[in-house]
Amino acid sequence: MGVDYYKILQVDKSATDDELKKAYRKLAMKWHPDKNPNNKKEAEAKFKQISEAYEVLSDSQKRAIYDQYGEEGLKGQVPPPDAAGGGPGGATYFHTGDGPNVFRFNPRNANDIFAEFFGFQTPFGGGMGGGGGVMGGGGVGGMRGARFSSSMFGDDIFSSFGEGRPAIRKAPPIERTVPCSLEELYNGTTKKMKISREIADASGKTLPVEEILTIIIKPGWKKGTKITFTEKGNEEPNVLPADLVFTIDQKPHSVFTRDGNDLVINQNISLVEALTGYTAHVTTLDGRKLTIPINKVIHPNYEEIVPKEGMPIPKDPSRRGNLRIKFDIKFPTRLTADQKTGIKKLLPS
Repeated sequence: MGVDYYKILQVDKSATDDELKKAYRKLAMKWHPDKNPNNKKEAEAKFKQISEAYEVLSDSQKRAIYDQYGEEGLKGQVPPPDAAGGGPGGATYFHTGDGPNVFRFNPRNANDIFAEFFGFQTPFGGGMGGGGGVMGGGGVGGMRGARFSSSMFGDDIFSSFGEGRPAIRKAPPIERTVPCSLEELYNGTTKKMKISREIADASGKTLPVEEILTIIIKPGWKKGTKITFTEKGNEEPNVLPADLVFTIDQKPHSVFTRDGNDLVINQNISLVEALTGYTAHVTTLDGRKLTIPINKVIHPNYEEIVPKEGMPIPKDPSRRGNLRIKFDIKFPTRLTADQKTGIKKLLPS
């Protein structure tokens, strides 16, 4: 196959678009010649390889030709399947005599790819646009289309732009709540959230798209747990898209209340049951039936603790909190004289 673009980008052959972008981000920033002033020749060569690999693998048509025919197919030495007419940027089809249409890949300038990807030509001190980068070529001026965060490059990336560079503003986060039943938080579940947003194409124009986001809710998650989808807000020039933040909310339950990792349930019992013994019957949030005999005297502040029958602990779902049974004791509103005499005999003061 000659050059192994997958190996250059350090990705599998099944790599998704997001995985390709992540790999390019990391390697392009690492091998940018401006970041390697003491090793510029090697850095320039690797930077060009990384850019070329990303250009091929991020384009479905070029990638299909490369996967089938290898580097030779990109050079036009073999015809691609169903090749006809003009190709996308960096590729041309031409007709030679009576032969088939042939695909010819012309690698673009590495600085141009970097500038279109990040919105600037170099963050390390060098020109912006107009061929100001160390490798020449026409750059993309301004910050159009820039979509990055400090976590991509390291915490000091914004301070490394140099004096006079325009600061990039990030849109404030968009927050939404995700109501969940106590059963869903006990057992775990998956929620599908449909969102509508504006995205920018290569020319800077925006168009509406709809997307389905999947939220995997883990057993034991609490109210207030946040799930962040980075930069899923609307795209617009010179502004980093907002993060979309979903916050878990817990619906009230008809039987249980939650106290941290514990579940609390109230049982109504008579005074006779409180004094002579009581058996609690509890249906758990996953449908099991618990029978809990209580032979102690149940006073108004008494709690029966059932270990490990509470909420799962998110960091270790094999562990659980406790089930706490509280009691509302129903006292009689009046007693006859004989009842009072009998009680005094049975319960001496």
